[in-house]
Amino acid sequence: MTPADHKAVGELMGAYFEGLHQADSTMLREIFHPQLAYVCATEGDELYLDLETYMTRVDGREPPAKRGDPREEEILEIAFASNRLAHVSARMTMMGRDFHDLLTLVRHGTEWRIVAKVFSYAPRKD
Repeated sequence: MTPADHKAVGELMGAYFEGLHQADSTMLREIFHPQLAYVCATEGDELYLDLETYMTRVDGREPPAKRGDPREEEILEIAFASNRLAHVSARMTMMGRDFHDLLTLVRHGTEWRIVAKVFSYAPRKD
C-alpha cells in the first residue's frame, strides 16, 4: 500500500484511541463504518453489538480521561490485504482492563473505516 494509506490508518488509530479515552462517540462515529460489527470475545462476557448500541454504551460511560486515567496503547500490527481491506492489531488499557483489539478496516468512499471490532480483555494486574 501507499505511504498515504499507512498514514491514514495511523491517523485513524490515533482518533480511535483518543475517542475511547475521551468516550467521545462523535469522534468514534467518524472512524467506524455505519455497519460496524462490535464483538467482545472474552469468555463468559461474549457480546455482539451494532454501531448505534455501541455508541449508546460509549455515551453512558465515564470517560477514562475525566477519571485521570493515563493513556496506554500500542499498535501491534497494520496489514493491508488490498487497496480496500486492512487489519490492525492493537492493545490498550482502560477501565481497569487490558484489551487486545483486532480491527478490520475497509475503504468507505475515500476514507478508511473500522467495519469490525473484535476484542478480548483481561483484568489489569497492577
